[in-house]
This record gives sequence, structure tokens and C-alpha cells, in this order.
Amino acid sequence: MKKISFSMLPVLWLALALHGCGEQKEAAIIMGADQPDKYLPYLEGKNVALAINNSSLIGNQLSLDTLLFLGVNIVKGFGPEHGIRGGNIYDSIDAKTGIPVISLYRGKVKPTKEDLEGVDVMIFDMQNVGTKFYTYKATLRYVMEACAENNVELIVFDRPNPNDYVDGPINEFSSFVGLDPIPILHGMTMGEYALMLNGEGWLENNLKCDLKVIKMLNWKHGDPYILPVAPSPNLNTQQSILLYPSLCLFEGTVINLGRRTDPLIAFTVIGNPELKDIYSFSYEVYGADETTVHYGLDLRNYNTDIFRETGRMNLGWYIELYNSYPDKGNFFRQSANGSYR
Repeated sequence: MKKISFSMLPVLWLALALHGCGEQKEAAIIMGADQPDKYLPYLEGKNVALAINNSSLIGNQLSLDTLLFLGVNIVKGFGPEHGIRGGNIYDSIDAKTGIPVISLYRGKVKPTKEDLEGVDVMIFDMQNVGTKFYTYKATLRYVMEACAENNVELIVFDRPNPNDYVDGPINEFSSFVGLDPIPILHGMTMGEYALMLNGEGWLENNLKCDLKVIKMLNWKHGDPYILPVAPSPNLNTQQSILLYPSLCLFEGTVINLGRRTDPLIAFTVIGNPELKDIYSFSYEVYGADETTVHYGLDLRNYNTDIFRETGRMNLGWYIELYNSYPDKGNFFRQSANGSYR
């Protein structure tokens, strides 16, 4: 494949910024990925791996496809939960490009020494939604640790945080949905989070990753941000993304969050069949053997601006449904929750 001359970068940057975006607004946000003049010269002659998903766009195309077109020598990909194109979560060969893809969700969560053999630079680019339990953040930490252990440089393409405020308790336990001592809403971009992991010494054995962050242009904390693509299948609308921090705690209860609905309305409704006598709003949930009717709250038209204006998540729904649920002794039973989710 013919390599793009670096002398063309200013023209290329403009083309990528405008491609597929329609009429441009003044001072449009320019993502880290959309600034190839800042990273393409650095990648020349190196073996590059990508830790990406379907939100990893340059212009309106997946970064894997665009970087290959630009002549970058991509040797493998690493896929988080939901995969690199929003589907396959297992080790595979990318059907479009032929690049081998290693899953960091099924089987293992951290690249091995063998996985990184022959890799000079890793690029990490995934859209963050700003909560401690969103798994892409854990994937970032494990990628950083693996890069630090194997002398692989890491470049993070930064993107805005749509839930850009700090609220909630700091977790006391460590798991894939909460590795680090941060609040539910941490108020950072992925680039800032990577810098904090390095700076606080939170990587295993106090390792330091050789890290470079390609920062955004024309975005600052406090600015709203509407995602151009769903960061994961169940966060398929801006409303669901902004409600997610307040509703995800229901995952540990018998309350359904709109999963397995048609059309998919996950994280915009909450309910349970046992709430029939309390709430009039209902929706259907499709199981393997039967369809159940759930009753609860419809939040599809809730004014989510209040989260950014107040800097507070909403625990009121959690308290309300707990008080409404008739069998409080089983409200937190995961086995019961599994039958409804």
C-alpha cells in the first residue's frame, strides 16, 4: 500500500476533520485521533498495535481502516468488551483487514508478553462515559501495565467525557468494574485517566508507562458533548449515556434496566413485574422462553441537563424502587436479577 507523504499532513488533517461531517460549526471539537500531524511522523517505520472499539473513529471511519490507508504498519488489534467493531468479543481475524485481533474481555483482560512481541507502539482509543464501572477504563489500565512491563510505548487518543462531573462514593474493593480508588463519576477523559494512573503509581509494582496523550482541541471541562456513535450496544442514545451513572447501580438488584427490549431502550427505563400495582408505565422484556411485562419508570424524556448543571447523580430512583418493591429481602438478589436482565 502506498504511504502518504508527511508533507500532505495539513491537507490530510483538514480532509479528515471535514469528511462526512456536513456543515461545520465554528470551533468544532477536534479529537486526538483527528490530528494525524501529531502522531503519524512518530509511527513511521514502527510496528503498531491498536486497542480500540467501534467508537475509535478518524473522521467517520474506524481508525484501523484509516491508519492502514495512511500506510501505518498495524500488526494486531486488541478488543475490549464488545470487540473492535462492536460485535466479536473473542480472538479472531478482522474480516475487513485481515489483522489478528486479541480479545481483552474473553479469556484474559491483559496483553501477554507473547501478545506484544514485535510491537513497538500501542495506540489506545476508546470513548469513555465517565464512570468507574465502565470496563474500558479497566482495559486501559491493563494495557498500560502490559506496555510498561514489555517496553512498548503507548499513545492515547483523547476524547471528551459526556458525564463530566465528580460524584459518588469511592470504591473499597477491586474488580474489573472498579479497579482503582475513584468515585462513581471521576470527571476525567481517558487521556487524563491514563496520566493519573502513571502519576499516582497505580500500575502494578508502581510501574510507569511510556505514555503520550494526543489531546483534543476546542473542548474543555464543563462543555456538553453529544457522542456521534454508541460507545457500547446498551448505551445506544445520548439519553441512555447520561442516565447510565445513576441507573447502573440497579444492576445489583432485581430491577430491569430495559435490557432485552425491542426496540432496545436500555438505561432509559427501569422496572420489574412485581411493581404492577405501583406503576402504570409498562414495557415488555424478552427472555429465552417467555416475554414478561415490567412496570416502573419511563425516563426517556427526563431532563438530563440537570446532571451537568448540579454535578450530582440521582439516587432517588434507587430509593423509590426499593421502597416500592414488595419483597425487600430479595431486592438485592443477583439470582433474581439474572432472570430479569
